[in-house]
Amino acid sequence: MIGDKSMRILVVGSGGREHTLVWKLAQSSKVTQVFCAPGNGGTANVSQNVALSATQIEALATFVQDQRIDLTVVGPELPLTLGIVDYFTEKGLNIIGPTKGAAQLEGSKIFAKDFMNRHNVPTANYLACESYKETLASIRCNKLGYPLVIKADGLAAGKGVVITQTMLEAESVVRQMMQDRIFGKAGEKVLLEEHLEGEEVSFMIFSDGDHILPMVPSQDHKRVFDNDQGPNTGGMGAYSTDAILPVEQHQTILKTIVEPTIQGMAIEGTPYKGILYFGLMVTKQGIKVLEYNVRMGDPETQPVLYRLKSDLVDIFQGIYEEDLKSVEVTWDPGSSVCVVLASKGYPGEFETGNLVTGISDAEATENINIFHAGTSVKNDQIHTNGGRVLGVTGKSTNLSAAVNQVYQAIKKVRFSNMHYRLDIGSKGLVK
Repeated sequence: MIGDKSMRILVVGSGGREHTLVWKLAQSSKVTQVFCAPGNGGTANVSQNVALSATQIEALATFVQDQRIDLTVVGPELPLTLGIVDYFTEKGLNIIGPTKGAAQLEGSKIFAKDFMNRHNVPTANYLACESYKETLASIRCNKLGYPLVIKADGLAAGKGVVITQTMLEAESVVRQMMQDRIFGKAGEKVLLEEHLEGEEVSFMIFSDGDHILPMVPSQDHKRVFDNDQGPNTGGMGAYSTDAILPVEQHQTILKTIVEPTIQGMAIEGTPYKGILYFGLMVTKQGIKVLEYNVRMGDPETQPVLYRLKSDLVDIFQGIYEEDLKSVEVTWDPGSSVCVVLASKGYPGEFETGNLVTGISDAEATENINIFHAGTSVKNDQIHTNGGRVLGVTGKSTNLSAAVNQVYQAIKKVRFSNMHYRLDIGSKGLVK
């Protein structure tokens, strides 16, 4: 057992995903206190923020020991790829997340693609390139066709994927990644991948290394502008409704993608315990994996956990004790939507420090919660402190009503240079 009805929990991270996790965990009757490191202006209202970054692994472990924390939940990918779970486990500390070895599924796109090949997980054709010269040669004798997808191998905050239309464009992108290092070390190696046509779906699961519990499906909106225009971002909004995936597709995903992945990780000696995200493309040739994320998606976490009726602590306990099969999970049958309010200029340069108003007015709307992503508190007031600032999230019995609710609530929020998409959830409305 990882705890009782007086649990103290630490959530690691500072974004909208972490605010949502803190919000959900704080609802549990088993939890007496939630901490968040480093947290943001929103987590401060439902937890105690801790002035430690997500990558200060040793300091976080010391804090957990000193404060007698019963369970640590890791939100972002970077500390997972750095081995926070391994370190905590060595210290005898309870933590939820994959090991450093398992986190390679997100830490290296080349590792992930090779893994999928080894275990017959359907994915796009690709070429792995380890040098600039090799990559240019592969582009010039391109056998994958155009559009050609170019991906930085390492972590790039959701921005390291570029779809190119011509050889000249592809060469330019590769030069920026591999020579100009716009993504730092993440672009030392790149992946060239065939472009898949279809609808993207986000599919997340809980796993204890053997048994899995699937979450309700969701759909992210990566591009910064309406109608999927502009550069990729960390995500400008997401919605969740069961209608995203027919029952037969849901089963296909479990049988051909999820189960082979979890079984493959176990076979290779890196059992996967934690949350695993499958970025999928539903094509005419079947459902294929675009990417793995070794944590919950952001902003998908917001609408998905908004629909979770079960106690999240029970699920995490099932993961930790490798007993998920005994955990029953129930979901709200309705629909939920999250629209991200961003700083103008994101994902490029943007201002910070702008005063945010109207949050409490917006949250007075029924079934509306606002999850903070890039905010800070100054003189008891909320200010912008990131590219993605807030995630306005709502739910209703149907998607149309949920979308309308959220956009009505957004009208009450104000900050200088606020930008958001007007079409979040629209693809679900036309199905």
